[in-house]
Amino acid sequence: MSQTIKLTKGFDINLAGKAAKVVSEAPKPETFAIKPTDFPSITRPKLMVDEGDAVKAGTPLLFDKMTENVLYCSPVSGEIAQIKRGDKRKLLEIVILADKENEYESFDKFSISDIRSGLSKEKALEQMLKAGVWPNVIQRPYGIVANPQDEPKAIFISAFDTHPLAPDYDFAYKGQEEAFQAGLEIIKKITKGTVHLNVSADNENSKMFSQAENVQINKFSGPHPAGNVGVQIHHLDPIGKGDIAWTVKPYGVIQIGKLFLEGRYDASKIIALTGSEVKEPKYYKTFSGASIKNIIKDNIKGDHVRYVSGNPLTGERINADGYLSFYDEQITVLPEGDFEELLGWIKPTTKKLSFYRAIGLLSFLNKKKEYVLNTNTNGEERAFVMTGRFEKVLPMDILPMYLFKAIMAEDFDEMEALGILELVEEDVALCEFIDVSKHDLQRILRTGINLMING
Repeated sequence: MSQTIKLTKGFDINLAGKAAKVVSEAPKPETFAIKPTDFPSITRPKLMVDEGDAVKAGTPLLFDKMTENVLYCSPVSGEIAQIKRGDKRKLLEIVILADKENEYESFDKFSISDIRSGLSKEKALEQMLKAGVWPNVIQRPYGIVANPQDEPKAIFISAFDTHPLAPDYDFAYKGQEEAFQAGLEIIKKITKGTVHLNVSADNENSKMFSQAENVQINKFSGPHPAGNVGVQIHHLDPIGKGDIAWTVKPYGVIQIGKLFLEGRYDASKIIALTGSEVKEPKYYKTFSGASIKNIIKDNIKGDHVRYVSGNPLTGERINADGYLSFYDEQITVLPEGDFEELLGWIKPTTKKLSFYRAIGLLSFLNKKKEYVLNTNTNGEERAFVMTGRFEKVLPMDILPMYLFKAIMAEDFDEMEALGILELVEEDVALCEFIDVSKHDLQRILRTGINLMING
């Protein structure tokens, strides 16, 4: 039965630089890259190509030895230009020199009626695994690529994003209704449980999501992180010991649908170029794994900036010629904050945003103001301060401070009891933002998750 849930805990970070609802065709980048580091589940990657090999969009590039049937495929056609490795020969990037026109690997095509009536679960899984769309399916707990041999109790899709400067899904996916519905039909094939499609209660004009068929549509409202799928799972069907749930982003649903409707691996996507340092923030058509070089060209205000693949809270720092990560639909450009500011928190100002009513900070007086914030943490790591504030921004029945301490102590029983099975990095990003102790809480949580996986 559909549910309507109103969340009161959280905090909206209103930044300058939201993308205008205009879509431009970005010049096609010369190079693209698949980064194994985008997938936390890949621990023993095995290459399937060498430098100089020709590939098509949908050609497998690598797999993980722990799940050999899950293939990671090329987003475009071209030539393998470089295989980049780091310390201890860790595989970092597979760089593809792109063709001017894409060529695609061919897969079987189906109509929506065929999917509903004639397509078996086994056939659906086989094509998803072979064509490279399976990495869109993420397992909870742990936030890793799902094992297709598991049986999830339910599948959850968050149809809105409340992160700062996040793209508008209704705008970005306009015209993709058929592919989205086809993707939902495929997803229903791979679980005996409920498929939950969670929409924003504040957006009554969302036809694409609110009119989807054969799923349970739930409505959520409230400040960030109301759009986080982990928060939604907690309020709909919490994950306990031994439970497995799967999540898929709307883009992943559309990509799955296109695979079965069109018979090809389509890695095209519309991304939002955002941030206060962008001259004209807007949307661009590109492909997964694209170099951002052509997208940002002549559109950045200055040189002293930080490029982020993703949103300001959870995104990955990249270079000006870096690559869009597999799961990201946003590029953020922020002022670099590599400087110290004397009496920064004491001087009266309305230009800084804070969750706290700190001395001198007057941001709480104008919640509609758009802020230009740099990347400065305004302090260094220090001992944890027990403020009780983490619970104010995490709308889950979890005690974050005690969980972080249990992780640092490597206390497995306490970690499990305190809710680590329900969390991934994005769920604690606000805790990190307001943390007066300046700890890298997302890294600490991933360390704990890895301990649980390997312990």
